[in-house]
Amino acid sequence: MSKFVFMNEKTKAIINSLRLRTLPLSLAGVVLGVMLAASEYRISGWAAIFIFLTTICLQILSNLSNELGDVLSGTDTEDRQGPQYGLNMGLVSIPEMKRLISIFATLAAIFGIVMIWISFGTLFCVKSVCLLVLGAAAIWAAMHYTLGKNPYGYRGLGDLFVFIFFGLVSVLGGFFVAAHTISSWWLLLPAAAISCFSVGVLNVNNIRDMKTDAATRTTVAMKLGERNARRYQTALICAGWLFLLIFAAAYRFSPWHFLFVVTLPLYVKHLKGIWTLKEKDLDPMLPLLVISTFILALILGATFMIF
Repeated sequence: MSKFVFMNEKTKAIINSLRLRTLPLSLAGVVLGVMLAASEYRISGWAAIFIFLTTICLQILSNLSNELGDVLSGTDTEDRQGPQYGLNMGLVSIPEMKRLISIFATLAAIFGIVMIWISFGTLFCVKSVCLLVLGAAAIWAAMHYTLGKNPYGYRGLGDLFVFIFFGLVSVLGGFFVAAHTISSWWLLLPAAAISCFSVGVLNVNNIRDMKTDAATRTTVAMKLGERNARRYQTALICAGWLFLLIFAAAYRFSPWHFLFVVTLPLYVKHLKGIWTLKEKDLDPMLPLLVISTFILALILGATFMIF
């Protein structure tokens, strides 16, 4: 009986370490990119499925790598403001975490290769090779935020990498794999918007953990200071909305394309929390921004597909 309970606790700890609540954010960009592509082109359903599977594996790979990196560097201690995960609780060992990282890195690579093959029919054309290189870069970025000898997340570069991979690459990459082209540079606007919201999620995390992070890493929030980091968060959310409003007005205009504004109260609630909550009380603002962004992406993509 005790063995069953232990295994049950370990399984729960591993699932907890996957941080499934982050998946809607990583999916928001590719879902939006694929839906915008589907509004203009006939796309492969199987290609779309493997775009989503690759994205999910990359996000989980990033989550597991970040947990291991933070534990190895001593960043995650009992004073951590955020949720406790498997390694912190002693329910998952370091060798087990390394095996999980290897599994999801392999899955991300396999799904990515299949995605490209299904979409383009070959791995040896120029477009396929470029995507393979980009995929390798995405795997590297997912693993080295806090892991490795010189992780970029500890040098205040996390915001830049998140902006690039969670918005620009996510939306434009999803569109390109589905449609085999980028039909308009106006698509940079929704891509940049998702980038801003994604950086916002990271920034909230960094504001929450400023005290415990100070001994081992440098983040943009720490460089700015708490009050300016909150202003930075406000600027990110406002910039994201500005990009989307311009896109809806300029790209194949229809009044229905503004339907995503129904999510505005969620973002207002998020910013209110950013300015009124501190430390661990900020944690609910993370899933709120994640879910808000995912819902917004679905609505925006759907209105372009329908109208």
